[in-house]
Amino acid sequence: MTDYVDPDRERFGLFKDLPRDHPVQMLNLVRLKDEAIYPDGTTCSGAEAYEAYGRESGPVFVELGGRIIWSGEFQLTLIGPEEEAWDIAFIAEYPSGQAFIDMLRNPVYRQAVVHRQAAVLTSRLIRMKPKEALKGFG
Repeated sequence: MTDYVDPDRERFGLFKDLPRDHPVQMLNLVRLKDEAIYPDGTTCSGAEAYEAYGRESGPVFVELGGRIIWSGEFQLTLIGPEEEAWDIAFIAEYPSGQAFIDMLRNPVYRQAVVHRQAAVLTSRLIRMKPKEALKGFG
């Protein structure tokens, strides 16, 4: 499994080029490392490191108007690569694309993200524009 932890410059540039004036929902799929190793050599479990990330970044997320609108517990990939199993799955909603960018630039968040970088083996972060739920598929 390829390790996708942080966005690269090109993808972040594409994110910034999208409209910033409407709510944004971010689908988060996260697979944790068994052991998180920090740049200074400190270790703990991936789960402990991710909890520290949530604890330290959470106030910034909430202050900018973010909220978790869905979370779930992974059970099985029915369609897709079997190796894509997720320890954490949730959708975070931001009042705007700009609010998400502001979070990433916030100094408190930037300090907290070291925990995420130590904790995450691989992840998917998918930006979506909310729309009204349909009664059927499609």
